[in-house]
Amino acid sequence: MAENDSVIAAARNWAGEPMALATVVSTWGSAPRPRGSHMLVHADGRFEGSVSGGCVESDILQTAANVIAGAPFQLKRYGVADASAWEVGLPCGGEIAVMVQPVTAAGFDPELFDRIADARTEGRALTVTTDLATGHSDLRPQETGEVFVNRYDPPRRLLIVGAVQIAQALARLSTTLGIETVVIDPRARFLTEERFPGTTLDDRWPDEAVAAWRPGPATAVVTLSHDIKIDDPALTAALASDAAYVGALGSRKSHAARRARLAEAGLDSVQIDRIDGPVGIDIGAVGPSEIALSIAAAMVKAFHDPR
Repeated sequence: MAENDSVIAAARNWAGEPMALATVVSTWGSAPRPRGSHMLVHADGRFEGSVSGGCVESDILQTAANVIAGAPFQLKRYGVADASAWEVGLPCGGEIAVMVQPVTAAGFDPELFDRIADARTEGRALTVTTDLATGHSDLRPQETGEVFVNRYDPPRRLLIVGAVQIAQALARLSTTLGIETVVIDPRARFLTEERFPGTTLDDRWPDEAVAAWRPGPATAVVTLSHDIKIDDPALTAALASDAAYVGALGSRKSHAARRARLAEAGLDSVQIDRIDGPVGIDIGAVGPSEIALSIAAAMVKAFHDPR
């Protein structure tokens, strides 16, 4: 998950120094952080990441210090027994199990951070298996015993086609969500750094650009230009990929016309049905910012609930 990127970056910056890694290995009920969340602790007390949003971090810091000092890895469970369990517990009422292991060859091998970072850069998923009897993590699957399997998916990406006003709001929102964002538009006057500060800009023709970015299960493609010469080629390229979400701005009437054009161009109904059009979740959105919010919600839902 994107939230672990800062942990991976810290591990690489602290390479060669004593560390411990805490990982949420299971959750029940209203847990504050999802399974697979990491918290990295340095021997000097610095840490990066979170396993509970602050509820049990103090206890984890002490446990990590003990593990760094030579204690065996720990598997700890946290819940809430009564209303006073605020110091070390989960006031939200959920429960979590957290594994704390040394960042060593016998625990979580430091090389794994590099392997995870490389896989994410290359757009690949990587799976790390941990033996819960020994606390040793490995890339090789384990066929016996109790294990924790953590899958590191590639970073989420959004390809926005059409550098219009809605795209400005959507680019800001998706960046805030930790989604790598690319705005594609061959029109130089629309596609400027001033209008999209800090965003990757691609001025290639949309079908070429979309194909070059190789959309996969962690990528969404949204067309917003209202120009069929720009949107239709982009949609054709997106529908030829494994993109998690493909959306197109427009009314129901314009979407019906779009479906007819794409069918005439040779796309079948199964492909065309993948398009979310009109794009976004119906929240009665008015104006660019609210429309961008509806699109972002639909995109995130697709990431969490792949077809």
